[in-house]
This record gives sequence, structure tokens and C-alpha cells, in this order.
Amino acid sequence: MSTTEAALENLRIIRSLMEKAHIYRAVSAPAALTGGVLALVASVWPVWHAVANQGDAAMCETCFLSLWLFILGIASTLNVVLLAKEAARRGQPFVSEGMRMALRAFAPPMLVGGVTGIGLIVFLHNLTLAALIWALCYGLALLSTASFSPRSLVRLGWSFVIVGLLIFLAWAANGDVRLLSSDLGPASLAMGLTFGLLHVIYALAVFFTKKPAEVQPK
Repeated sequence: MSTTEAALENLRIIRSLMEKAHIYRAVSAPAALTGGVLALVASVWPVWHAVANQGDAAMCETCFLSLWLFILGIASTLNVVLLAKEAARRGQPFVSEGMRMALRAFAPPMLVGGVTGIGLIVFLHNLTLAALIWALCYGLALLSTASFSPRSLVRLGWSFVIVGLLIFLAWAANGDVRLLSSDLGPASLAMGLTFGLLHVIYALAVFFTKKPAEVQPK
């Protein structure tokens, strides 16, 4: 395939993705709401966990990582199931050219964020920086699809970047918080404000603004 043909094919795929943007917007909302609610619940976990384990930092780090990977698995699985059902309803392949293009844009920042965040927890024992890296890279991943994703997802991406940076500045400027014996509390707060609250707001906005035509089978 020549360069011109490849460019035209990419334009065709992008146009198709833009035409289906409202469909993905409607399909992604339930997964966002589920993940957001779970994240909000998980963000209050440090209160009883610290008491139960009497400040065991190593236990806190292990449980923190396991808990958030579990929530990621639930939300991701639900999103995949909903996308597969929508693709089947429309008689289209689940792994389409459009999805491959989206994954190529989405994967690099997610890979960097995931590996860096886990490394910060396992080797440097810094939960707060890991949480902020996850939030910022997730926001950048959403923004990487801005050329063909619905505007609501672009706004969600900017929300993650802006809120993540504000939390980082507040954390970096507060020496007392950074010198805590365990940063489980600040890290959980950062996760709750980003992956919890922002996802819930996004999902509710989609539910209250979507048009009936966007979710009715053709």
C-alpha cells in the first residue's frame, strides 16, 4: 500500500470512528460509573485498614496495589463486554481497524503509566506518586484519541490531567504530608478524586445528556 493510500485509509477509519463516537460514549458510561463507584469506595479503605494492620507499611503497599488492579480488572472487563455486545448487535467485528487505531494511540501512555506506577510502589514505596502517575498517564491516553473520540472523553482526559497536576502541586508543597510514615491516605485520596469522582461525573453527564437515538438499535 502506497503512502497516499495508507493516509486515505487512515482518514476513512478516523471518519468512521467519529461517526460512531456517540455509540462508544453511551457504551462506555456504565463501565465508567462502575469503576468510579468502586474507586470512591476503595478511597475510604485506608481508615479501617490502618487500624487493622497498625500501620504496617508493607502490607498497605501490597493491599493498595492489589485493590486498584482488581478495580481496573472489573472496569476493563465490563467495558470489553459492553463493546463486544455492541459490535455483535451492529454485525461488526469486535477488533476492527478503528479499535486497532485507538489501541495504538491509547497503549503507550497506559503502558508507561502502569509500569512506572507499579515500580514506584514496589521499589520506591511511594503510593502517592504512583497514583498521580496513573491519573496523569490515563488522562494523556484519553487525549491521545482526541482526533476521533467524542468530546466528552476529551474533556474527561483534560480533567484527569488538570486535577492530577493540582493534586501533585498540593502534595509537593506540603512537607507534612510527604513526611507521613505511610502515604496510603494521600494516595487513596488522589485515586478517589480522579478515578472515582471524575468517572462518576462523566458517567452521570452521559446518562443525563445522551439522546434516545444514540442508544436505539438501527
